[in-house]
Amino acid sequence: MEKNTRKRGLKTKQTIDSQPNPNPITTTTTTPAADVETTTTRRVSKRRKNEKPSDVTTIKSPDRRSSRYKNDHSTNVGDYDDDDDDVAGNVGKAVPSMDAVVKVFCVHTEPNFSLPWQRKRQYSSSSSGFIISGRRVLTNAHSVEHYTQVKVKKRGSDTKYLATVLAIGTECDIAMLTVSDDEFWEGISPLEFGDLPALQDAVTVVGYPIGGDTISVTSGVVSRIEILSYVHGSTELLGLQIDAAINSGNSGGPAFNDKGKCVGIAFQSLKHEDAENIGYVIPTPVIMHFINDYEKNGEYTGFPILGVEWQKMENPDLRMSMGMGNEHKGVRLKRIDPTAPAFKVLSSSDIILSFDGVNVANDGTVPFRHGERIGFSYLVSQKYSGDKVFVKILRNSKIREFNIELATQTRLIPAHIEGKPPSYYIIGGLVFSAVSVPYLRSEYGKDYDFDAPVKLLDKHLHALAESVDEQLVVISQVLVADINIGYEEIVNTQVLAFNNKPVKNLKSLADMVESCSEEFLKFDLEYQQIVVLRTEMAKKATQNILLTHCIPSAMSDDLKS
Repeated sequence: MEKNTRKRGLKTKQTIDSQPNPNPITTTTTTPAADVETTTTRRVSKRRKNEKPSDVTTIKSPDRRSSRYKNDHSTNVGDYDDDDDDVAGNVGKAVPSMDAVVKVFCVHTEPNFSLPWQRKRQYSSSSSGFIISGRRVLTNAHSVEHYTQVKVKKRGSDTKYLATVLAIGTECDIAMLTVSDDEFWEGISPLEFGDLPALQDAVTVVGYPIGGDTISVTSGVVSRIEILSYVHGSTELLGLQIDAAINSGNSGGPAFNDKGKCVGIAFQSLKHEDAENIGYVIPTPVIMHFINDYEKNGEYTGFPILGVEWQKMENPDLRMSMGMGNEHKGVRLKRIDPTAPAFKVLSSSDIILSFDGVNVANDGTVPFRHGERIGFSYLVSQKYSGDKVFVKILRNSKIREFNIELATQTRLIPAHIEGKPPSYYIIGGLVFSAVSVPYLRSEYGKDYDFDAPVKLLDKHLHALAESVDEQLVVISQVLVADINIGYEEIVNTQVLAFNNKPVKNLKSLADMVESCSEEFLKFDLEYQQIVVLRTEMAKKATQNILLTHCIPSAMSDDLKS
């Protein structure tokens, strides 16, 4: 049975980047920079011999053949002649806001997570973007992920201008660019942002999708407004569902309302045999949060979280057992993230009654607009990292109130490494790596959430980091040599301890091994496995193994400091 998938059509090699999601959706929003030739023809009817130019009346499109035959006996004919304006001149004047829509060209060089000491072959892609105030350009984060060079081209121009990436917001899938060349900004008016649209409001998506080189316009209406799963960022934020077509290359293009104001950024779409024309747009509240965050801090700091997992309280018996009366509504906390500030004040089985003065319902929703409700995580996403919020809880049948600071999420298995090269450490042919979502995708493909080892997936989906610097360290592979005979089949197995000391992260493991003066190096692995090497022999063999595999160093640069 075919399943739903969310993907991003980014790469010439046709790989699809997707994140784990219980209801995956495809983002096909960036096109490979390949030449696509399309030939379009227009039938232009000729003026009859005896007809005078003054008798000619121009209409927007020629009639069907049967209609033209009928009109041969009438005085008004939909024909062009040499004395008329040329075809291009008869086309309606372009909406000025469309001139602010640009095409983004990017050259990407991805890290090779399976061989972390080198990078993959570079590739090119194209997407869309648009100009805003302050000489800035907005596009999608996945459009410039692992960028080496970014260029932008204005509508109707033949010049590509070098762009500088100012900020990349992985969670919200937005990136901000600028261009230093003054010529680029001449004659361009930045787009203005509109309010969050209502259901059934008309929207127009503009961009440079696959199928041609010129600008493309698709129209539709707002079908749904809710908390969506953002594929690129593995987060859940407010999003718009529209029925306008969003294709590969539309990524980063603006969505306009009927007043010509930008109400969102196209970023992903649903591809499934039972669905047609379902696209998703990043709405203005999320966009303005990204822009304000950058202007306030000089960099992108991210969307904060409360750091809790909760359970609905819709069952009457459950509510009664927790001491909730008819006047109480809220959700029960299952567990709290140890790295979140809320861990110091909240406890498991607390009932959140209200967040920042807004009452939370038993199903975890809060009032949104007239006739609409939305998950209370929307209230959290409107705050900034470091903000304090007023939270009212029910604990042991007593109401308590706290001011809790919000912070960005720390994940045991991060969704991104934020442009940094992956870390690695090699000793005796054993290659140690820190697990991340890009690492799992590199090892097991786009369906890593089905094909990766169950224990790794369990930690990815459910485990919480105990500290901000905790990592999940694995032996990713064994570079075969005489010293590691018998260990060749160890692949992607977690390292729990070294010489009976717990492994907190990759750097702590490297430091312990490098400073080890004991006779043996003993690694305790998952599944009750152990790996033992003689310390002196392992360190001597490492240099020969590095030479054999053309590896420049036994550890990544971030572990040397």
